[in-house]
Amino acid sequence: MNGCQRFMSALRLEEPDTLPVWELLMNDPSVEKLRPGATYAKVVEWLDLDGITAGETQKLEAVGEGMLRDEWGIVWKLGEIGATYPFSGPIRSEEDLDAYEPPDPEASWRLEKLEEYVREFKGRKAIVFLGHDSFEFSHYLVGGMSRLFTLYVKNPKFVKRLADIVSEYKLRVMERAAEAGADVLLTGDDYANKSGPLMSPDQFREFVLPGLTRAVQTSHRLGVPFIKHTDGNLWRIMDSIVGSGIDGLDPLEPVAGMDIGRVKREYGSRICLVGNVDCSYLLSFGTPDQVVEAVKETIAKGSPGGGHILASSNSIHPGVSPQNYLAMIKAARKYGRYPIDPALIRDYSGKDYAASYS
Repeated sequence: MNGCQRFMSALRLEEPDTLPVWELLMNDPSVEKLRPGATYAKVVEWLDLDGITAGETQKLEAVGEGMLRDEWGIVWKLGEIGATYPFSGPIRSEEDLDAYEPPDPEASWRLEKLEEYVREFKGRKAIVFLGHDSFEFSHYLVGGMSRLFTLYVKNPKFVKRLADIVSEYKLRVMERAAEAGADVLLTGDDYANKSGPLMSPDQFREFVLPGLTRAVQTSHRLGVPFIKHTDGNLWRIMDSIVGSGIDGLDPLEPVAGMDIGRVKREYGSRICLVGNVDCSYLLSFGTPDQVVEAVKETIAKGSPGGGHILASSNSIHPGVSPQNYLAMIKAARKYGRYPIDPALIRDYSGKDYAASYS
């Protein structure tokens, strides 16, 4: 099997020849640490990962020192390590929403990176397109989650109008991505932190789940599997997320209580599990030997019977040790051969490496 076949087999809940390995995100400083002077695509090739991720291209303009404004009118601030985070949004009132025009989803540059990866990797590696459902861009546009949550209570009609605007744009971009050759569609909106969902389960079902469900339905209408990415402790909304029809769930953050063994037992017959080697502590501050032990445990809990793609618990960020990440990949290739060794399952499925970090 090649990488694409391996990845897609896991999404179908089958056993490939060996456990697929992929990473949703590696930002530029991380790529540079892993292989100085290389591009992300070259690092994916060098590591022989089974999938590669492409997002949509946004044009940015400088609006001050360390500040960039995107096509949505969202202002982003550049952090010290090269990452950006949302700083302010353009919609503060009903009048702003009435007058608001989203970007053009048909823009010729929107899928430049995806089209590059399709030319280079189609049929060899799974090409994953990273889009969004309605939650994250809604809070970006209104200037933060606290403001959005206030609007959940004070003006729910406003929130739903805003979500529809975001969804309409994002769904069209995902349609275009599938038409352009993406093998998998994914939305990256985070719904939770380590303590639990960011909103109540009722609010999730009312304001967020409709956007996720529309994204899943769009993906399936186009014959493309769908992965949902969200950090945090999801147990209070897991039934709703899985019930939306997703094909895979990433990254199952272990230090947030998302034990991959429990997820496998309760949902492994319905969804592919993606994850979940801790990147907040283990991959950043642990030793290669500790990483190997964690990979063996993750495989023992998540891989038997197929339906598992190994990845970190979020991304390969600048704090991750390159030596630890390389140890993770090497261990996955060594211990992830199917059928999974029964002795590995016996010896490691009862362990809990994340307990020391929680």
